Amino acid sequence: MVTIADVARHAGVAPSTVSYVLTGRRSISSATKARVEASVRALGYHPHAGARSLASNRANVLALVLPMREGMHMPVLMQFVVAVATAARRHDHDVLLVTADQGAAGLRRVAGSAQVDGLLVMDVEMHDERVPVLRDLDRPSVLIGFPADAAGLTCVDLDFAEAGSRCVDHLADLGHTYVALVGAPRAVYQRDTGFAHRTMAGFSAAAMRRGVSSTTLPTETDHESVRVAITGLLERHPAVTGLVVHNEAALPSVVEVLRSLGRKVPDDIAVIAICPDDQAERLMPPLTSVAVPAEQLGHHAVALLMAKLDRNPTPPLTLLPPRLTERASTTR
Repeated sequence: MVTIADVARHAGVAPSTVSYVLTGRRSISSATKARVEASVRALGYHPHAGARSLASNRANVLALVLPMREGMHMPVLMQFVVAVATAARRHDHDVLLVTADQGAAGLRRVAGSAQVDGLLVMDVEMHDERVPVLRDLDRPSVLIGFPADAAGLTCVDLDFAEAGSRCVDHLADLGHTYVALVGAPRAVYQRDTGFAHRTMAGFSAAAMRRGVSSTTLPTETDHESVRVAITGLLERHPAVTGLVVHNEAALPSVVEVLRSLGRKVPDDIAVIAICPDDQAERLMPPLTSVAVPAEQLGHHAVALLMAKLDRNPTPPLTLLPPRLTERASTTR
């Protein structure tokens, strides 16, 4: 491993001079600086992370606060983690993944450790206890999601209310007059999680606007719970001909249960999913869906946080417009 002493010998300068060139802590003549930089390139020297951060007083680490809670779907969450880590790496930053569900106390602990430059916060609730702490912290933060009161915060999310609305409009345009939202597990709604709350609100408002009858039901993720939920839904509301499924983990079971009940998709019942494209495309038939753009959201959140670290202005709220892709599950 090449050391700073090796670079100093190669450039014919003192190790302290190499350090000053790398950190910018002292003014060095342009000729000496050029010689040191040439030696760094020739030897393939990579400064230690601590040395790289001295000039900016940064740890070069971002915290991704993603508490592991009931009702969360890990495959989709991991798409967010990979997106954040990839984007952070492009900015020469690593990511500290914080999964403990410690609320406000957990944020204070992470921010007070001096191990991170800023925080990315997920699974945001409408009345999230972490919000007042985020406003008071001396480290910048970005929320992937947004609470009921987002004043003083920087947030980015899919416009889930519009996503729910787009699904209803698509079904109404196809002639459906009774639709149902197969929603997230009950625990997600009990926490008043922002994305679930807004999807349901957008779905219900659009149904009223279009004069379409509607119903909603939370749904657990195991196959037996999905079977009971879908069977009961169709028994209680036999006129339902369109389903909007906002529960990635339950999607395969929903399709399988409809098949077992003799309901053909889309001839007897149309299905729209709110989920990542790859999941909608894997099912048979491929599902019409509104994409959950995990990669885009993760990259956008990191870009906003880096802008805040550089003291550049950022918009308080960024909502990505939903994109609906029609596939075989809603065509007639």
